[in-house]
Amino acid sequence: MAKNYTSAPLPFMGQKRMFVKEFRKVLSNYDNDVIVDLFGGSGLLSHVAKDVKPGAKVVYNDYDDYHVRIENIEKTNNLLRDIRVIVSGLPRHKSIPENIKCRILKRIEKEAGYVDYITLSSSLLFSMKYVLNLKDMEKETLYTNIRTSDYNAAGYLDGIDIVKKDYKALYNDYKNIPNVLFLIDPPYLSTEVGTYRMSWTLTDYLDVLTVLNNKSFIYFTSNKSSIIELCNWIGSNKLSINPFSGAHKSVFNQHMNYNSHYTDIMLYK
Repeated sequence: MAKNYTSAPLPFMGQKRMFVKEFRKVLSNYDNDVIVDLFGGSGLLSHVAKDVKPGAKVVYNDYDDYHVRIENIEKTNNLLRDIRVIVSGLPRHKSIPENIKCRILKRIEKEAGYVDYITLSSSLLFSMKYVLNLKDMEKETLYTNIRTSDYNAAGYLDGIDIVKKDYKALYNDYKNIPNVLFLIDPPYLSTEVGTYRMSWTLTDYLDVLTVLNNKSFIYFTSNKSSIIELCNWIGSNKLSINPFSGAHKSVFNQHMNYNSHYTDIMLYK
């Protein structure tokens, strides 16, 4: 039996693990033949959607190539095994001495082909810091946060259709197909998006709202974006229709570190 994941198997900034229980509950109230995850991210929403609705076609827009990281998970595990040996004897969660850091960097440099720097960052850098290449990692202080066991992603994306498209193009592919549910989890405005492979402006963020009108959707945002307040203002001033009018809402408080937090919001209609 396939494992039901409650969090993404590899690190990913912004994954919706705190929402999984509520998302499963909300999703069970929908009866859609097709579920399209426009901003797939870690694929966690797609995975849960396929588990809750096994008969539905689930389309995961993997713009960040998360599935490539999963395909290379054994290479990542092998690399982390070697790093564990290098740091053996050092105290956990402490900075790594420069001579040991050099050994780690040399081992990473020797890795042929693909290197998952995001996963390495979660084991070697301070909490919630990520780099995407060796040059940037050389600039950072490394820490002994190395994961003590191998990563496992068995069955995580089974039965899911993986695509890589601009979300607007993917939306256009499915907007006229009957009985479609859109999962919409764009990069949060005013929130760190450094590991995402896109630039994200206010215009881009507002453009997403155009896919909500007259569609079934489950939409994610945060209190830092003020997007709900904006839409309420638009609706009350009769400049347009508030796309969230009549939608239900769930919220969760998120803590990035000891002095940084925000509220995640899920709206569904």
